[in-house]
Amino acid sequence: MSAADPSDGRGSRPDRVTLAVAAITVLALATRFVGLGSRPFHWDEARVGYWSLRFLDTGTFEYRPVAGGPFLYVVERHILGVVGASDATARAVVAVVGGLSPLAALLFRGRSSAPRYRLNDAETVGMAGLLAVSPTLLYYGRFLRGDLPLAASGLVVVGCVIQVLDTDDAATARRARYLGAAALAVAVATSAFVVGYLVCWLAAAALTVDQRRLADAGGDARAHLETAIDRLRGTTRSTLGAVGVFLLVHLYFYAPRTGGAIRPTLATAEAASMGALRTFYGVRITGRRQGGEHQLLPYLSDHVETLLAASTVILALAAVGFFVDRYGRGETRPVVAFHAYWAGASLLVFPIITEESAAWLSVHTVAPAVVPAAAAVGLLVRYASRSLTRDDAVGVAVAALIGLAIAGQLGVAVMGTAYGPTTPENPLAHHAQPADDLDPFVADVSAAIEGNEGVDVLFYGPTFVANYDDNPDRPPASDAWGNRFPLPWYLERMGAETDGVRDRAGLAAMASTPPVVIADASQRSALSAQLAGYEANTYHLSLWNREVVVFVRA
Repeated sequence: MSAADPSDGRGSRPDRVTLAVAAITVLALATRFVGLGSRPFHWDEARVGYWSLRFLDTGTFEYRPVAGGPFLYVVERHILGVVGASDATARAVVAVVGGLSPLAALLFRGRSSAPRYRLNDAETVGMAGLLAVSPTLLYYGRFLRGDLPLAASGLVVVGCVIQVLDTDDAATARRARYLGAAALAVAVATSAFVVGYLVCWLAAAALTVDQRRLADAGGDARAHLETAIDRLRGTTRSTLGAVGVFLLVHLYFYAPRTGGAIRPTLATAEAASMGALRTFYGVRITGRRQGGEHQLLPYLSDHVETLLAASTVILALAAVGFFVDRYGRGETRPVVAFHAYWAGASLLVFPIITEESAAWLSVHTVAPAVVPAAAAVGLLVRYASRSLTRDDAVGVAVAALIGLAIAGQLGVAVMGTAYGPTTPENPLAHHAQPADDLDPFVADVSAAIEGNEGVDVLFYGPTFVANYDDNPDRPPASDAWGNRFPLPWYLERMGAETDGVRDRAGLAAMASTPPVVIADASQRSALSAQLAGYEANTYHLSLWNREVVVFVRA
């Protein structure tokens, strides 16, 4: 019987570790839902929310790489259609995924005191805890982007691979293979950054195999590698089943919709497979070569700076866990090495492939880093346990102080980032995050347009209005229309009819002025005389350099 087999005599009832992970998961869900709608939508969140509402309204959808993966749009359409549209309900999808992510730690749990491929009990609980309270994962677990779902599904994929490698039970291996295939399909649907995951996994696997050859197995490394490949391959039936699961999930997310439904035709299958691949290549690869390049060092510097500002504790624990496992006494564990190398590779891969240097890149480094960090937590637990056994009061006190310091630093980081103010001082707040509360905007506009016939909200000026007919029903849209974010999300939520004019002549030519006019803040004085009887309020739609004036008919 393998050390990883679940049939080791523990029975089917949840044990203390499983219950502890479940309790942590409940805590993780609670922390993500408290005040979920208190922060106004970031521009990227507004893009996803707006086009999800358009999908809900028109029933028409097709994959557009410029708008990100289809996962959120497909899921959001159902959520918003059932519970209604608000900042909180739109973010709930990511909050649930992030809140449930500690359960992934159970995939890494071994069934012996010193598992070779997996984590022991203390490390499993530690991994779940770090997934729950990491400042970066918590912040972007309350943010409508695909980064957190990608990171969570990536961990599930690797956890399932570890299950297949470390069990002799055919049924367990088959279930893990199918779950891993589904999780990989979800990862592919969440974000184009999945390409970076594939690169990081290949690099981490190569380095882990090489480490095993140098440090542990020596001449037996080839035999271990061949055994691992045979286990991953499985039987023809299980392999075909896993491929089938992947394709079904992939088709569900990538298939174009008409009238809200998928048409079961060969054209649909082609559009969801080769058509999506060609579109992705044209936008993300060819398009990047035609002017989307950027310098590496500034992006790498920003990435590392964000990690050090918001995730110092996780990175420090990960470094301790890796170096002790690699250079300490005893056999090294591939599970720790692989995730350390994965996190290390991400430091370089994501600054290269991203089109924008942004704080959410840190999610893709922190997520794998929690495994070696959990190994460090396990070291602390073992040290405290040995001190208790020996009645070593000093050792117990040292372990307690270290534990309190780690918890305290994590708490301070969480309060300063995930629940902190949206100011430039918050290392996880991107510049496209509105600095002002937009609830007054929603309340004022909603009251002003109630019962209005015709255009409700007029955008004024070339900043917001393109010089050609711009149809924003589906991405991509013009840069001028994109400058309106995040307001289109809020206006679409309230069912406002919008239009735009580029100059005062266009405004004067209108038969009647709409009840709401939005312009760049620099136009406030110029429009005040023409909009007599309107009350004007200014809003900051970013942390800097984006200020609008909203005229509302009194």
